[in-house]
Amino acid sequence: MTNENNCVLANGCMGAGTAACTKHCTAFIQMHGVSGNGGRSAAAGLPREYRLVTLQNSPARGDQPEAYKAAYAYASTFNRQFDQQSGSVAAEDRIKSLYLVSEKTGTGKTTTAAALLNEWLRVHYSGSLRRGLTPLQRPAYFLDVNEWQTEFNLATMANDDEGMAEFQWKMKLAMSAPFAVLDDIGVRDCTPAFRGYLHAVINARVTNQLPTIYTSNIALDQLWQVFGERRLADRVGDLCREIEFVGESKRGMRR
Repeated sequence: MTNENNCVLANGCMGAGTAACTKHCTAFIQMHGVSGNGGRSAAAGLPREYRLVTLQNSPARGDQPEAYKAAYAYASTFNRQFDQQSGSVAAEDRIKSLYLVSEKTGTGKTTTAAALLNEWLRVHYSGSLRRGLTPLQRPAYFLDVNEWQTEFNLATMANDDEGMAEFQWKMKLAMSAPFAVLDDIGVRDCTPAFRGYLHAVINARVTNQLPTIYTSNIALDQLWQVFGERRLADRVGDLCREIEFVGESKRGMRR
């Protein structure tokens, strides 16, 4: 039995489905680790439930045809990352950001963002090898903003230096990763201190022209009301396409 269903590199891999497609494959180990729960996939911060989701197998694909049409088009630009890194891509052709939004929860925004992150990992790993480059250990990073805010609140209330160090480490990764997902960016009850950290992440990514996928249940033009100011929302919207997810929540309905 081959291993292509357990590897995000399978799409486009010459060995997928052949006798060479095993858990001992070097590419599989580098992407997923010896255990299947490590490697670049784990380094990206992806929760385990999303580490194998792709645009092809995403459970949200059938319910969101328009959003997935846009997602496929967006993923088709990922090869530009190599030109962008070398500075040889024109400003109008550089990879933009996405803002995935729906008022309802459970419509597939996070699943889709994770699928796009996995596609970035695949393109980065395979494309680097074809160009004789060494793939980065962390070419992408997934930050659950709601969870990150909770970690900040707990570390602050408990005066926990270790917890704050973990919080700041995640912040640095989110600021510097070539590609990032900032999941659930419509945080509520946002303190000025946390808002400052979040602004620093977004500002660093926009200033350095690093493509970012944001997910939210707040429309982009209303995001400023959550943050209590317009400048952070304006930074999110800079060179960013908004894609709406429609319908009711499917959470808990799939097996």
